Amino acid sequence: MRTILTLATLLTCLSGNIKAGNNIRPGALWPDNRGIHINAHGGGILKRGKTFYWFGEHKADTTSAAMVGVTCYSSTDLANWTYRSVALSVSNEKDNDIERGCIIERPKVVYNAKTRRYVMWFHLELKGRGYAAARYGVAVANKPEGPYQYLYSSRSCPGIWPQDWAGSLDSTTYNAGRQIKWWTPEWRELIRKGLFVQRDYAQGQMARDQTVYVDDDGKAYHIFSSEDNLTLHIAELTDDYLHHTGRYWRMAPSGQNEAPTLFKYKGVYWMITSGCTGWAPNKARMFFAKRIQGPWTQVDNPCRGPKSDLTFGGQGTYILQIGTPKDPHFVFMADIWRPKQPSDARYIWLPITFEDGKPVIQWTDQWSIKP
Repeated sequence: MRTILTLATLLTCLSGNIKAGNNIRPGALWPDNRGIHINAHGGGILKRGKTFYWFGEHKADTTSAAMVGVTCYSSTDLANWTYRSVALSVSNEKDNDIERGCIIERPKVVYNAKTRRYVMWFHLELKGRGYAAARYGVAVANKPEGPYQYLYSSRSCPGIWPQDWAGSLDSTTYNAGRQIKWWTPEWRELIRKGLFVQRDYAQGQMARDQTVYVDDDGKAYHIFSSEDNLTLHIAELTDDYLHHTGRYWRMAPSGQNEAPTLFKYKGVYWMITSGCTGWAPNKARMFFAKRIQGPWTQVDNPCRGPKSDLTFGGQGTYILQIGTPKDPHFVFMADIWRPKQPSDARYIWLPITFEDGKPVIQWTDQWSIKP
């Protein structure tokens, strides 16, 4: 029998005993406790106890470079947010990795129960180098709101091949591939076979748009766009969540995906990504797998409603799990980028429902949320 969890059903589940102030209005200005539009873009959510912490990029009015750092807000109802602090501040020191004017994107914070520390991962580009560095950065704190101590930045797994590696291209094929015209079918096939993995083997793999996922067993994974944003990598983290273990897998080789978001429902991993069109929106992609390492299978665009072929004008950043472990619900979080005035970028939060076992994101102008 076809099983459908409709949007109306989910909103009924979420709206019991909700105050009038718990409404979410996707795409609208979202003021914090000070009446200022929340400035936490490309963000993610951490829950500790009954409190949710929202971390994101602080955007200036005229530039997307990091002039302040990563901000933190807190809430107990997910609708009304209190500004807490700049969780990770940029540095005024010249040539510091996180020097003011660098690029810090998509910060995600996870809690490590063994070390009792909060660990922040983010995409980092060095000041004045555009997107050439393609690094991840790591910072830690003793409290969820910080302050976070910056530790280091790196490319991923230098000198290590992926776990699902089929073997190096021979020197003749590799050298010819380096000269071949980009975007041709032949070039894409060489990317799929690992042309750019081989290119970046010694210096480490590129790490751009990213998220971090902690599985049910406590094992954590770093998921990021690599190979010039042509292939996603899924890298296993050490027990303290501070480093890659050296084990990583490729996902959708040559598929050109970024903005990875991940959740797990009834034993199935679901990943929603975007294409690569700069600041302009595009159609969301969705994949599923029985193991986080893959293999992953692509299915339909999960979005429904106005501008569904453009992810409602936004780009995903995180999938928030709410409810209880026995009865989980999920919220798709996305950003409507405004590169001419970055600080005015808006947020799209929408509930995820299921039809025929597949996630669906239905546009709604307003809905009520319950943690």
